[in-house]
Order: sequence, then C-alpha cells, then structure tokens
Amino acid sequence: MQVILLERVAKLGQMGEVVDVKPGYARNYLLPQGKALSASKANIEAFEGQKAQLEAQNLETKKEAEAMSDKLNGQQFVVIRSASDSGALYGSVSTRDAAEVATAEGFTVDRKQVVLRNPIKDLGLHDVTVVLHPEVEATIQLNVARSAEEAELQAAGKSIQELAAEEEAAAEFEISELFDDIGSAANDDEDLAEAVEAQEDDEAKA
Repeated sequence: MQVILLERVAKLGQMGEVVDVKPGYARNYLLPQGKALSASKANIEAFEGQKAQLEAQNLETKKEAEAMSDKLNGQQFVVIRSASDSGALYGSVSTRDAAEVATAEGFTVDRKQVVLRNPIKDLGLHDVTVVLHPEVEATIQLNVARSAEEAELQAAGKSIQELAAEEEAAAEFEISELFDDIGSAANDDEDLAEAVEAQEDDEAKA
C-alpha cells in the first residue's frame, strides 16, 4: 500500500515522501496516528496545497521539542521496585513507569514517547530513549532500586552486585569479630582458672 508521509517516520522517510508499507501498518498505525495519508491523487494534491503550512508547523513543534530535549536529556529518575537478592525484578519496568516518574518530576512525557530497547528486568541504571518529535530524541536514565538509599548508592556508581558483596563481607566480619570475642573470653576464663589454681597451690604449700 502506498502512503504519503505527513511527517518524518523513522526507517520510512521524510515528510512529503510517497512510500510503500504493509496495509496493516498503515491502517493500524500511520493513518490513525495522523502520520500519513493514503497516496491517492486527491490526497497528494491536498498535501501539496498544505505543504508549506505543515512544514511550518513541523518546524515549530521541532523547536519546542529541542527545548524540551535540552532539559530532559541526561536526567536520572528513580524507580523503586521489589527484587531478589541477585537483583532480578519481580516483574519489569514498563514505558508507563518511565513516563510516570518523568512526569512526576515536572516533565510532560507520554508512555507512547518512551522507547525501551530491551525489557528492564534487573536493578541498576538503564538508559531509555524518549522520542519528543520525529526528528528529536532525548536519553534519560532510570535508576531501578529497592529503596531510596540503594538508589543513591547506585547513582554514586556502585552496582547491586558490589553492594551485595559489601553486605556479605560486613556480615562475615561481624561473625569473625563475634568469634574473636568468644575466643578471648574463653582465654580470659582459662587465665583466671590458672591463676586461681596457682594461688591454691601456693596456699597449700604455705
């Protein structure tokens, strides 16, 4: 099926181009989203008549998107989730989650603008793309953690594996300290017993 693009569409073409697409893709996405029109003679003529206006609108929205991108790009947002000790999430972080945390921080982001290259199923820092305009994107970072404290440590550059290793080392140190205390207490008992025994011997000799 041939359509005429009303805006730039990634991997398809620029505004005004007539391209071949699968009918389902056109009917379910391009046409209802207002990104294209079927490439009939009447629609092509109508587009040519509106081309200058559409290009002006596109330029205006692009400028707005670029201003938004300057503010949004590089921002980090914390997402609190339950996870196993190994860092695997009980579930996953969705495009809706990303949009909600960004919006909560004062940025207007719709879930349809969020692009996840891979499903987020682990704790840690994850880069996410936000498409603000057909020609403008921003990259944000989701800090997925089990608590605000853990998120702060991850933001400082520590991975969940490093945190777990540190906690394990601290626990082992506490246990070894406990055994040392028990051992020294036992030694003190032995020293006391020896001292008492020596004193008794001295008294017996006297």
